[in-house]
Amino acid sequence: MGIRGELFSTRVHSQSEKRTYFFNIKENRNGDIFLNIVESKKHGDTDFERHQIVIFKEDLEAFIRAFQLATDFMKRKPSGNSSDGSGKAPTS
Repeated sequence: MGIRGELFSTRVHSQSEKRTYFFNIKENRNGDIFLNIVESKKHGDTDFERHQIVIFKEDLEAFIRAFQLATDFMKRKPSGNSSDGSGKAPTS
């Protein structure tokens, strides 16, 4: 078993400074490496709302491909609903 806990961390602040995104690479007690993405959203002066998603190393390539499709779609269509009304991006 390797080193447990956090192996790497970086963060991004939103332009509005109401949200911070953390990208953490961690290792669990079984030695599995995973990406932990956390959104921390500020409410008022002292309260925070947190959401997180975990992506294990074995799923990372598929996650990156889907993430790239989604972000490419957002860049092409920055606002409003999709033209077909479904709200779903085309798959390829």
